[in-house]
Amino acid sequence: MTNPETLEVWLRGPLPDMPALLQPIAHALLQAREELTAAMHDFPSELLNKRPSGVASVGFHLQHLSGVLDRLCTYARAGALSETQLAALGAENPPLQVNADTVTQLVQRFSLQVDAALAQLRATPENTLTEPRGVGRAQIPSTVIGLLVHAAEHTQRHMGQLLVTARVVAAD
Repeated sequence: MTNPETLEVWLRGPLPDMPALLQPIAHALLQAREELTAAMHDFPSELLNKRPSGVASVGFHLQHLSGVLDRLCTYARAGALSETQLAALGAENPPLQVNADTVTQLVQRFSLQVDAALAQLRATPENTLTEPRGVGRAQIPSTVIGLLVHAAEHTQRHMGQLLVTARVVAAD
């Protein structure tokens, strides 16, 4: 028998109290958190700003993962970005001021943002998923489900980029 802890999150079964239609989004976010935590366990803070061949740095991806998840969830709730969120958006581009705890702090920030997103998913009635939502100042049209799916997809895209960049800069 396979140990459930070694399976990808989506293969471990439904999450308690998670609406059925939102399970895949929750699974993707939890998978990203597990992979990020493992990959960044011993990652040196001094490599956070490295940009091999001009690609985005690990530091950028770590900040962006938390920030974009927060912003997309805000739009899904029909909210406008706060001054704090706008300031965080402006601060996503490194170079970061780093210390020995920077990686741990950024990973914890993402973990907390995943917790907040999961709470929002649990509280989202399935009958609201097709409700229209506006994105950004221009109020580009989307829907609740569109924003939530994009939050998971965007998280996975940046996770892939982060994982590759981390391996490249650590190998130098």
